[in-house]
Amino acid sequence: MRIITINREFGSGGRELGKRLAENLGFAYYDKEIIDAIAEKSKLDEGFIDKTIEEGAWKNYPITFNHTFAYMPLIETPGNTLISWQSEVLHEIAEKSDCVIVGRAADAILDEYHPFKVFVFADMDSKVKRCQERAEEGENLTDKEMIRHIKKIDKSRASNHDLFAPYKWGSREGFDLCINTSNVEIKTIVPAIGDYAKAWFGNF
Repeated sequence: MRIITINREFGSGGRELGKRLAENLGFAYYDKEIIDAIAEKSKLDEGFIDKTIEEGAWKNYPITFNHTFAYMPLIETPGNTLISWQSEVLHEIAEKSDCVIVGRAADAILDEYHPFKVFVFADMDSKVKRCQERAEEGENLTDKEMIRHIKKIDKSRASNHDLFAPYKWGSREGFDLCINTSNVEIKTIVPAIGDYAKAWFGNF
């Protein structure tokens, strides 16, 4: 299977890029669907699962991870149980069809599938502008408050990702393509990224 994983800074447009790229290539697209699948398996609240996975809340639990799932003897915690379910869901997705997966440390967890690993980033002004334009009704953060929010989420994403990967979140050494979306309309660059992905997969 051909798998594309998308890691992204908050506000960089990585989610939109992933969805449009999946449409461009005719791949399945997975984002919140992963949380839904874990919730179905675990019977846990989707909000709790999303917060734990996205924000790396399980770093407070006594777990060990090094390309395999290692549980502490005789101890089962919410953190390591969710790690197991997340891995199970991602591997089920990987076996189904060609796909684009956003977040959830899929690049590291599915490393044996040799996914095309993409990292999406942007300068802070562009991220703030994109977030403000897409803010939900009633969300009235100032630009300074939005910057703090973006930094907090990016810090959590990096912390969560780096529990699983031998390379740093956003490091050029760990990804096959790093995309700067500063002052760029996402839909205009997707065809070129799709062509690049096709060429990259041609090497396998």
